[in-house]
Amino acid sequence: MPVAPTDRKLFLGARLRRIRRDLGLTQTRMAEDLGVSPSYLNHLERNQRPLTAQILLRLAQTYDIDVRSLSGEADAGGVQDLAEVLADPMFRDLAVPRHEIGEVAENAPGVAEALVRLYRSHDEWRRAGGAVGLEGGPAGAAAGLITPSEWVTSYFQAQKNFFPELEELGEALAADTGSDPQAFAGAARERLLERFSVAVRVAPSEFLPDVVRRFDRHSRRLILSERLDGAGRTFAIAYQLGILEHEETLSALVARAAPPDRATASLLKVSLANYLAAAQMMPYEPFRDLCERTGYDVELVRTRFGAGFEQVCHRLTTLSRPTARGIPFFMMRVDAAGNPSKRFAGGAFPFSRFGGACPRWKIHAAFRAPGRILTQIVETLDGARYFTFARTVRRVAPPHGEEDAELAIGVGCELKFAGRLAYAKGLDLEHPAVTQIGPACRICERTGCPQRAAEPVNHGLAVDEYVKTVSPFPFT
Repeated sequence: MPVAPTDRKLFLGARLRRIRRDLGLTQTRMAEDLGVSPSYLNHLERNQRPLTAQILLRLAQTYDIDVRSLSGEADAGGVQDLAEVLADPMFRDLAVPRHEIGEVAENAPGVAEALVRLYRSHDEWRRAGGAVGLEGGPAGAAAGLITPSEWVTSYFQAQKNFFPELEELGEALAADTGSDPQAFAGAARERLLERFSVAVRVAPSEFLPDVVRRFDRHSRRLILSERLDGAGRTFAIAYQLGILEHEETLSALVARAAPPDRATASLLKVSLANYLAAAQMMPYEPFRDLCERTGYDVELVRTRFGAGFEQVCHRLTTLSRPTARGIPFFMMRVDAAGNPSKRFAGGAFPFSRFGGACPRWKIHAAFRAPGRILTQIVETLDGARYFTFARTVRRVAPPHGEEDAELAIGVGCELKFAGRLAYAKGLDLEHPAVTQIGPACRICERTGCPQRAAEPVNHGLAVDEYVKTVSPFPFT
């Protein structure tokens, strides 16, 4: 397990205090667990003593904690989110330096997240005209500024997209139904019938024109559209089985998350049931083991588990079990116009939280090469480098003559992990070809970008009638 460097002092009292409170421990109890005095622990929490390597190791061993959550590596996304918020023109006169942003995100991550949520509400209100809310009136504007999908995405990211209870349920089902992942679909179908008297039927698309899965409670039938491929049907069966078998667990997780309204609660439950379905189809340990042995070759992994490309990519972002971690991937799904509809990450997400992906990222080029995997090494504004790959997918099979509904999936991880990936074989990872990218154009400060769509909001436009620049929006 990685340990923070010992050549610098770590004053991380706020994080230590937050971990203790999350665990429901008193200072006296945690001090006993760590083998220190309560007064010493109090000094640590008040940043009057640095956190030593020995204490870090004891925390990791005693509470099964990833040391990165203390050392700051895991909170890079919080710094980026807060920096994005403070780049808004309303804060321009403050000129908050990067190190202050980092201090807030590091020492008060809850406050940082609260500010990001507040800004998101303001941003939604502003885009809605400042008057009409999501529910069509002033009350809706006040209560519904953060949409259910945004709330659920933020909640999943706060959990680092990992839910140990659901992982355990997925592994338990795999143990009950047999270890062969190829036989999962049949075993799950039989379990639905035997335990819940639910039969699975595939219906012609004309009978389910706008629906791909429907559970009829009265006839006890799970009806699937013929437009779903094999992986889609298996996932639908796993979803229904998870909902019926573990209703109580899913409801308890929703209650613990405390969503703000019924719509958000319903979407959260569906999202957790989807997570459980993936955990059942691709149990954690066998899935991670195969990923490591194949170099995270998505095509090989998906054929072994009878899953789809997108399903496997999504599953890659959940490999955060403290005792058996995989590579911390991030994933984004966009449509042909670049609108994101999925954002998941096992760690920090290096792209804009309030906009789409940089046009220089090859997730957009995937539409020009359908079905092909495109690789790329990118560098963000802070100098961090990531290895990424992208490919198009189809959610359902479109009837002839209907507009194709292709989407693009982009997946990536820090460059230091690229040597473990099959997609990086043959590449010079020491001196790679790198594409410099940024967040949304309105907050990106890269100069000379020919694909810039707007000047950054915290810089003035600098137009010279005698000079034409590469970028259509030169700025000061």
